[in-house]
Amino acid sequence: MIQNRRITDYDDMSPSATALDDADLRQFVSFVVGEQQYCVDIMAVREIKAWTGTTALPNSPAHIRGVINLRGAIVPVIDLRKRFGQELTEPTPSHVVVIVAIGDIQNGLLVDGVSDIVTVNRKDIAPIPSMEGEDKNPYFQGLITGQEKLVAVIALDQLITHRLGEPVSAPAAA
Repeated sequence: MIQNRRITDYDDMSPSATALDDADLRQFVSFVVGEQQYCVDIMAVREIKAWTGTTALPNSPAHIRGVINLRGAIVPVIDLRKRFGQELTEPTPSHVVVIVAIGDIQNGLLVDGVSDIVTVNRKDIAPIPSMEGEDKNPYFQGLITGQEKLVAVIALDQLITHRLGEPVSAPAAA
């Protein structure tokens, strides 16, 4: 007997609360662009690289800073500040590029700096509120609550495929 219970009593027990909670936890890499915090699923992040400059490509969209050579792979770098409708980033040595995998394709995200790894429960991810027209926030799949500030979760698939004016497909559930 263990604390007045027989070993066989444990066979009928439901999974521990910890095991249930672990299944509902998600981890994100958070970073700053301007005054706002954003994050991406940690499973999409391949590496974080110091800013070293890019090679510009003619006729690229304004939010594509250019490409970098990452150990033989040519990776486009997205200026998140520009992609989110702000001015083009003036990179400094303190800026970083977060290399993410979007499907089988790697992309770099130019950000002001990486903040932290955030672990949250799924219930602490709120949906993006409806706004005038769905094109207003096509790049986000939710907002992390329970932090000092709200942190926007970036929908990476929409970040590279969405063009303003096109209908937005429903993002995957957070």
